[in-house]
Amino acid sequence: MEDIKEKIPIILTAIFAIVICVLAYYFLEFHESIYYTKIDNNKIEKISSTDDMKYEYTLDCYNENGKKKEIKFKTSRELREDAYLSLIVKLTGVNKWDEIQYNELPNNVKLNYTE
Repeated sequence: MEDIKEKIPIILTAIFAIVICVLAYYFLEFHESIYYTKIDNNKIEKISSTDDMKYEYTLDCYNENGKKKEIKFKTSRELREDAYLSLIVKLTGVNKWDEIQYNELPNNVKLNYTE
């Protein structure tokens, strides 16, 4: 009985560590947010890079509720001026982007742009 009482703190610590690892894995791999933006090629910077990503944009982006956030992301080329993008953002940054049409923007995001 004495051995079990001594092992309880170790078991609880191990369970806590496992829960923290699972939550960290979830947020790094699966948690993502979608933001929307409009390309402004005045806010592009050519960067020296060893991979294909030669340009970095810093743009104001909006989530589906219209909340603004400045986001940086890299591309391999200059994007079309005034194009609308949907950005998949994870904790590590922009994971993917797609060009979309104005009518595909959520209504709360459209309030920030004019067609």
